[in-house]
Amino acid sequence: MRILDKYILKSFIGPFLFGIFAFTSIFVGTGTLFRIAQYITEYGASLWSVTRAFILALPSIVVLTFPMAVLLASLLAFGRLSGTSEIIVMRAGGMSFLRLAMPVYIAAFFISIGAIAFNEYVVPAANHAYQNIIRNEIKKQAEPPAQEHIVLKTMEGDNISTLMYAKRYDSTTKLINGVTAQLFTNGEVTQIEHADTATWNGTYWVMHNGVIYDLAADGNGVERTMRFKDQILPIAKDPYQISQEQRDPDEMTIKELRQQIKALNASYVTATKWEMEMYQRFTIPIASFVFALVGAPLGLQKQRSSSSIGFGLSVIIIFVYYGVMTFTGALGKGGPLPPLVAAAIPDTLGIIAGLWLNWKVSK
Repeated sequence: MRILDKYILKSFIGPFLFGIFAFTSIFVGTGTLFRIAQYITEYGASLWSVTRAFILALPSIVVLTFPMAVLLASLLAFGRLSGTSEIIVMRAGGMSFLRLAMPVYIAAFFISIGAIAFNEYVVPAANHAYQNIIRNEIKKQAEPPAQEHIVLKTMEGDNISTLMYAKRYDSTTKLINGVTAQLFTNGEVTQIEHADTATWNGTYWVMHNGVIYDLAADGNGVERTMRFKDQILPIAKDPYQISQEQRDPDEMTIKELRQQIKALNASYVTATKWEMEMYQRFTIPIASFVFALVGAPLGLQKQRSSSSIGFGLSVIIIFVYYGVMTFTGALGKGGPLPPLVAAAIPDTLGIIAGLWLNWKVSK
């Protein structure tokens, strides 16, 4: 790496780390601390419980601040270089703007990749542990009285052997409504069982008034249909396990989201909420690279040399980006837009704006 590349990266890394701390502090101060105080005053939560909950809440916040920090760092780094006329000297030496900005773009690209991995391997587990503390230790509610859109699965190695979907589960009456179970062989669905209800007899779940569909081996339709009055549900989960295994979309990994979507689609249930979550696991981290494309050329203006102006400009851009993301996300979850399109629109608009700004500055 050239000395100049190191110099530009050094100008970028400091503000980037500051941005993570600053934006994380804003999120924590405006939301997380209020909820923590509420848990203490309303539920009498212990200091140990709220401390762990606070720490576990941080990963989901930090992953949102990566793009913001990249934008701020790009604005401040190139704003300082422009304000001290260093950019003029560099370009007078034959260096194009794209070549000067390349270290920041490469760094932002790897930040995006790292954020995707962080969003997959750290954030869902932290969110799930956070919810367990809130539910089991602070609110002391081990089992919610009723849950909807229940999905359970059993695995054989890396393959699903049984996948169950239920419209509703009542932990008080131990009753499951609208049950659909799919049995897999070598990754292919070979049998589908459907029942109106299923009840817990103390040992296993029993489905009532249902039908079994044996699928043809070649995948061409149903080979045999059988009706039953009572049938054991092929899921070895007790009522407590059913409640504990249900997760919100932000508690699931991408693999778990895909399985959830597959189960919902097989039961003809709208899965746009889960699809939006899955696609945004990629689009939000990629915003780090998008914001670098936008921030670097904007920072070249001399009036951007002030750190306060750079911070203010980054807030405006962030507000616009997340406003568009919220709007298109609502359209994606509601159905007017396909989830993939809705999730991709903010980044696509940002990339177009960034490429135009880079082209304009490079002229």
